[in-house]
Amino acid sequence: MKLDGCITDVPGIKVGHAEDTSALTGCTVVLCEQGAVAGVDQRGGAPGTRETDLLRPMHLVEKIHAVLLSGGSAYGLNAASGVMRYLEEKGIGLDAGVARVPIVPAAILFDLDIGDPSVRPDAALGYQACQNASADPIRQGNVGAGTGARVGTILGVNQAMKSGIGCASVELGEGVILGAIFAVNAFGDVIDPDTNRIIAGARSVTAEPHESHQEGYFANTLEIMQAEIGRQIFKFITSRNTIIGVLATNASLNVEGANKLAQMAQDGIGRTIRPAHTMFDGDTVFALSCGDLDIDVNIVQAYAAEVTASAVLNAVQSATPAGGLPAATSLPNPE
Repeated sequence: MKLDGCITDVPGIKVGHAEDTSALTGCTVVLCEQGAVAGVDQRGGAPGTRETDLLRPMHLVEKIHAVLLSGGSAYGLNAASGVMRYLEEKGIGLDAGVARVPIVPAAILFDLDIGDPSVRPDAALGYQACQNASADPIRQGNVGAGTGARVGTILGVNQAMKSGIGCASVELGEGVILGAIFAVNAFGDVIDPDTNRIIAGARSVTAEPHESHQEGYFANTLEIMQAEIGRQIFKFITSRNTIIGVLATNASLNVEGANKLAQMAQDGIGRTIRPAHTMFDGDTVFALSCGDLDIDVNIVQAYAAEVTASAVLNAVQSATPAGGLPAATSLPNPE
């Protein structure tokens, strides 16, 4: 089976972006209009979420209808109301007798410090993202929730690098597909797990673009944290960060299986972000099961980290410079 490398390779999944490129913020919606069994896993100390408790076992709601990923910090959660309006107009939602109530969990990232902090994704932008949604291969990089994403903020946003949103997918046999989409806005550096090389992250205050991949260009967040200067910096850090994403599969999973899928996807963040899940991050992963294909749940879960790591790397490698920040694509290739 030929895949496009997108979460939209999963039947029943549509994705739409909407953004304000001048304000450097936006949102992305993952639609599962026929309903999907869902789970969630949240790590890090600074989450911004909506409707996550209902995704855990022992709760009444069995299926959701969309997931919103948004910039704008907590303000961006308001964009979910636009997604609800769109779904309600299509007659999609939980039948509550007197009305159909669309179930739309959401997670946000902090991008207020890179563009115009007075402009945030709202209900209108969430509705627009739904109108833009399709099952076609999606744009990656500086679009949707990745419009204002950046990585490596320990020395402040001015020494960070531009990131974005990325996708990946894998075919697991017998028609079973697992896809992922992640907006990468991490406190830590992004690492190529094959080479253990930093590909985007905090830049040294003396770094020049032509020095990329040479010793001294990347500040190396872990080394800063270990040094005396790091202990002082932590007293003044105000930046907020988060990686937010969605995994989807057409394999049949129950709520417990979906939650475990989201949990195991976090390993992909740990492989590609150093450090991950800090008190400055609100890393949140949703997992959707929107099919009925039979496969051992362990196979699907085993590949969760793989597609997550690929999506994270694609998010960084698809980003372009913005907000005065360089991107991995603007740096010379390593020797």
